Amino acid sequence: MNWYVDVLKKYAVFNGRARRQEYWMFFLFNLIISIVLAVVGRLIGFAALSSIYALAVLLPGLGVAVRRLHDTGRSGWLILVGIIPLVGWIIVLVWLASEGKPEENQYGPNPKYAGAV
Repeated sequence: MNWYVDVLKKYAVFNGRARRQEYWMFFLFNLIISIVLAVVGRLIGFAALSSIYALAVLLPGLGVAVRRLHDTGRSGWLILVGIIPLVGWIIVLVWLASEGKPEENQYGPNPKYAGAV
């Protein structure tokens, strides 16, 4: 749960780097919460509940995705490749799932080893 809360604390932070684990744990919690809210929304007759949640976590989700791309040594603007249907989504998915650069890059030190220093 800390991974999810940490991303929300960095609500609009688009600089720095994010580990793979930080991104994918946020994604997992986001998916679970979205499914639960969709079910609850249907039960209470307020289907827009999950849409409101999705809008609320849009900015933190973009922020952690940009920081994740920074960890792989890519510019955050490359998230826009995802606009290309199917092919763009696959490319961005591969970038988000790839290992981060072990050395320091122009976006900062490796977050995997930042706590060990």
